[in-house]
Amino acid sequence: MSIRVAYQGERGAFSERAARRLAGDDIETVPCHSFEEMFESVGNDDADCCVAPIENSLAGSIHRNYDLLLESNLTIAGETNLRIVHNLIAPPDVELAQIRRVYSHPVALAQCTQFLRTNRTMAPEAVHDTAGAVRMVMDRGRNDEAAIASDESAGIYGARILARGIEDNAQNYTRFLLLKDPARALKVGDTGRWKTSLVFRVANKPGSLFRALGAFAIFEIDLSKIESRPVEGRPWEYAFYLDLVGRSDEAPISRALANLSEMAEMVKVLGTYPSRW
Repeated sequence: MSIRVAYQGERGAFSERAARRLAGDDIETVPCHSFEEMFESVGNDDADCCVAPIENSLAGSIHRNYDLLLESNLTIAGETNLRIVHNLIAPPDVELAQIRRVYSHPVALAQCTQFLRTNRTMAPEAVHDTAGAVRMVMDRGRNDEAAIASDESAGIYGARILARGIEDNAQNYTRFLLLKDPARALKVGDTGRWKTSLVFRVANKPGSLFRALGAFAIFEIDLSKIESRPVEGRPWEYAFYLDLVGRSDEAPISRALANLSEMAEMVKVLGTYPSRW
């Protein structure tokens, strides 16, 4: 039986491509309207796992998914970094000079500002999803509208690519996490490069964060990312998300986690998982 993988967006979304890279081509995809619905689909057993974008190399972190990850009981089973290539897509009989309005996700529009600035006759319009923008443009059937999305979405909805690679910066990558229920077995290939992610909270006292991070410095553990998020109901206090290079069962990391647990108010390991490019 195929694995059911939920993602935010519609058929042809970048998240769907990430899902296939992480879980294989023989999967059943479960499109969701929102990140909240995506997380809930795993908890409700409507999906076996989900794929969540967590950060973009240009736009930064996707904070809502950090918060949802902490609120849920899902664990990280894998990650991949997907090159994001944006394309201008329209109905088959529409020419570039006819376009007057362009639809896409707000982040995608922001990543194509140079193209839109050059083509000033095209007014950008934000919608909830890149692939959904292509579907909407095709459903409307107008000769003056286009969407910005993946090349796959053009094929799925029978549209035409008018301009390829219109993003401002070619170094445009999104990091996606494969999330699952801890009790569910899910095989992910060993890439040889492992990471461990965790979240912790320390007392709001001078030097507490310095001492907490010192637990990793002592054992020379490579911290690949640190992110802070506000603690709900505790103004100006923060939870800290860390990505470590290595497995949690390696002696240096397990000792560092033990040290951190002694001084932190809360420590939650979000997962130890293979990293795939």
